Amino acid sequence: MKRFLLMISLIACIFAVKAQNRTISGTVTDSKKLPLPGITVTVLGTKTAVQTDANGKYAISADNESTLEFKALGFTTQTVKVGTNTSVNVSLVDQSTELDAVTVVGYTTKKKSEISSAVTTVSGSQLNDVTSVNLGNLLQGKAPGVVASSASGDPTAGSNVVVRGVGSINAGTGPLIVVDGNIGGTYNPADVDNITILRDAAATGLYGSRAANGVIIVTTKKGKAGETRFSLNSTIGIAKATTGNFKLMDAQQLYDYQKSFFTTPPAASVLNTNTDWWNEAFRTAMVNNHTLTASGGSEKTQFYISGNYFKEEGTLINNDKTQYSLRANLTSQLTKKLKLTALLSGIVINDNYNPESAVYQAYLNMPYDPAYKTDGIPTDPRSIPSWKGRDRSNFLQSLQYNYSKARSYATTGDINLDYDLLKNLTLSSYNRATIANGRSNNYYDRRSQSGATNLGTVSLGNTFSTTLLSSNRIKYNVNLGNHSLSVLGVAEIEGYKYDESGITAKGLPAGMDALNTATDITNKPTGRYDQYQNIKYLAQADYSYQGKYYLVASIVNEYSSRFGKNNPAATFYQTGASWILSNEDFLKSNTTLTFLKLRASFGTTGNQRFTTNDSPDGFYQSLGLYNLNAGASYNGQTGAFPTQIANPDLTWEKSRAYNLGLDFGLFKRIDITIDAYDKRNSDLLFAVPLPSTVGYGSIRRNIGSVRNRGLELTINSKNIQQKDFNWETSFNISFNRNKVMELNQGLLVVNTGTQPIGLGHDMDEWYMQKWAGVNPADGKPLWEKLDDPSGVTSTYNQATRQYTGKSSAPKFSGGLTNTLAYKNFTLSAFLNFVYGNWVYNDSRFYFDNDGVYESYNQQVLPKGSVRWTTPGQTDATHPQAKFGGNLQSHQSSTRFLEDGSYLRLRNVTVGYNLPTNWLKKASINAARLYVSGDNLFTATKFSGVDPEVDLTGGVSSFRYPTSRRFVFGVNLTF
Repeated sequence: MKRFLLMISLIACIFAVKAQNRTISGTVTDSKKLPLPGITVTVLGTKTAVQTDANGKYAISADNESTLEFKALGFTTQTVKVGTNTSVNVSLVDQSTELDAVTVVGYTTKKKSEISSAVTTVSGSQLNDVTSVNLGNLLQGKAPGVVASSASGDPTAGSNVVVRGVGSINAGTGPLIVVDGNIGGTYNPADVDNITILRDAAATGLYGSRAANGVIIVTTKKGKAGETRFSLNSTIGIAKATTGNFKLMDAQQLYDYQKSFFTTPPAASVLNTNTDWWNEAFRTAMVNNHTLTASGGSEKTQFYISGNYFKEEGTLINNDKTQYSLRANLTSQLTKKLKLTALLSGIVINDNYNPESAVYQAYLNMPYDPAYKTDGIPTDPRSIPSWKGRDRSNFLQSLQYNYSKARSYATTGDINLDYDLLKNLTLSSYNRATIANGRSNNYYDRRSQSGATNLGTVSLGNTFSTTLLSSNRIKYNVNLGNHSLSVLGVAEIEGYKYDESGITAKGLPAGMDALNTATDITNKPTGRYDQYQNIKYLAQADYSYQGKYYLVASIVNEYSSRFGKNNPAATFYQTGASWILSNEDFLKSNTTLTFLKLRASFGTTGNQRFTTNDSPDGFYQSLGLYNLNAGASYNGQTGAFPTQIANPDLTWEKSRAYNLGLDFGLFKRIDITIDAYDKRNSDLLFAVPLPSTVGYGSIRRNIGSVRNRGLELTINSKNIQQKDFNWETSFNISFNRNKVMELNQGLLVVNTGTQPIGLGHDMDEWYMQKWAGVNPADGKPLWEKLDDPSGVTSTYNQATRQYTGKSSAPKFSGGLTNTLAYKNFTLSAFLNFVYGNWVYNDSRFYFDNDGVYESYNQQVLPKGSVRWTTPGQTDATHPQAKFGGNLQSHQSSTRFLEDGSYLRLRNVTVGYNLPTNWLKKASINAARLYVSGDNLFTATKFSGVDPEVDLTGGVSSFRYPTSRRFVFGVNLTF
């Protein structure tokens, strides 16, 4: 009996211990081991819940049988059994790579697993590993199907972004930008939470007439409930211009080269000066980027406020960009049914341009000519009779006085309301107003070379624009057992107005840049006023069954004031379907193939952006236009003359696209996405030339169609996941082929030149004489001549102009990122690559011309190049140099057409998260220090300073080089 009572007592004690609550504590971090504040920690099955503090730490009461749930927007929810643990540390996974991630698609949001389209999301942390405020630079190599390129290292210059190939001749080729759910808007990269790229018609179609070139959706950061959190992200660094395989001759090299072919060799005294004009033009530049944010709020109202200062000096002297930006995002649940989102952003940009042709002169000025006088003042070539350079220019002299600058302001305000009319029915009104204005100012002092002709000039320009948009939506969601249905309706109107004016005056006193000091104006004041309006109606339905089968269909009807009176409106339609095979019984238990999904979509979209000289923004492309000009005056009165013939039948460019996709996961570690597409753009907008007898140069017409076909592959892999070490890899590659399928009115070619639009050819295929090398017997140039028995000729004008089979568009492009984390250390390395594009190195016309321009500096021959010097020489790549040139060997041909493929180490970042116990005394919750390098290495055969050019043009001409940057940064939260 005693033993029985003892046993009962022990069992009771055990149950008492098991049921006894105790404090469980721990830290919640992200995949980079950074603390995550505001994470909700809940004891499942109870109302007990807490949130992590600014250090990611929490403490909660639970017993051995409890299960803790860790949950937050943007991260995959995790559950952990407590057991006998007193400490539970958790690392949450960013949802952007997970199947239940919420993605903004069109006018709504969907889980990643529900999407039937080609969609890629790039997180803000992935974007900001590169120091830039330029969207193209941030996206380069980060997403499949997206080719981003920059034709200049100038910080004030933009970039070119193409999604799934170029599909237009004269209309815009860039994607539509959507910010926080509305078309257009302003943003600062530091405030970006994520960017979503919509690539196929089923995803882009809801944006109708402006979606033919893809859609990029920018979502800015929002506040989270909890105590107010402050963060500071500050970077400072230096930048140097890269020169790649390019090198200019110094004085001795140029002297030796000229002696080889000059009839009268240059005097040896020219070697007394050896100016490095490249070094005079370029400098070590500074880069600053500083962002301060505050976020927090209650369960009903959350806020996010940020301020940013960004300044990037160009590596070219007298060139920089300064940007100030502010943002305030507020979300408030005003009532149980009504939610308000108010967004306000403002950006001020100051751009300073180099007003002189400094880059051009850095390439071509002779090393024989001095940059400075003996007293250190820049030389004025006008006062030096012995100046050797052909252009007799010294940009340093003019930069003492001249400037070119611009300032722009943009403010965007959004008021969005969501009202739950019924349990499953929501009415929304999204409204935006954007105001932008700019001012440009160019001054050329009468003492400078460039300002002397007009005794000093000053030019002023002003622009002002407003955009008003109202998008009103109704959405119905219902779940009936295994069936889910979502229906969306939208009515949207957008209006845009633009005003521009400018004036140029001359005859200013030295050092005076005020307009009222001028004695005359060079032209009558100029001005322009433009406006357009878009009205759109759309409907979309989403259906799913058992979480396995998904179907989406939509229709869009849109009106645009830009088109002819006979075709002001158009209708576009889209559909898509997907099947998650891994949810079927025959695959559910498969531990190798953990996810499998098939996708298919089809749809039509449009393009209304058409640019001409008479209508730069394409607002009046279908109308007959007149120009008011003093040159057409009569009896002292300003007259008008016709400049554009009307075409009331002008209609939209249309895009018809098919997409097939496959998503699958292996071992819950590897995610692979494959997409194949076929996109055909028709009714291409083009200015068709007219006979001179008509009186107009051209007429705007819809003339043909272009096809783009491609394949895209993305692989995300969690290679190693251990307590103290993580290694992740992300890889993407895209292939695209372009072909002109149709040209109306019996045309075989339009846009004559080195890149004509030819039926059956790539839009970007080069058309020119083919270089056949150097004649070994006499060092003369050779080109192909198809109707000659020998097949070659040394007479340039007799050479056959032909399609070369080489295009400025790459055969494939992509990127590779590796991210490693060991305890408190992180390392990331990002490479991007472009292959198969051909760049026309136009600059070689001037500095690799075999003696034509003997008064320009010359390029040192690239490695492997040999100049002809001896009869019978068979290894020569360059013709014999002759005074005045060698039979036009420098004219356009495939001689200067070079392989533009490259592999670039775009960024390497090393970071360290300081232990929190080091920071307590300073009241800092978390701190991260890091060093980063951009454009550290480029592998390429291209002989110029940089192979990266605007891939839609493919020409490298006096390239402002890309910069190599090294920055130091600190992230603080407090």
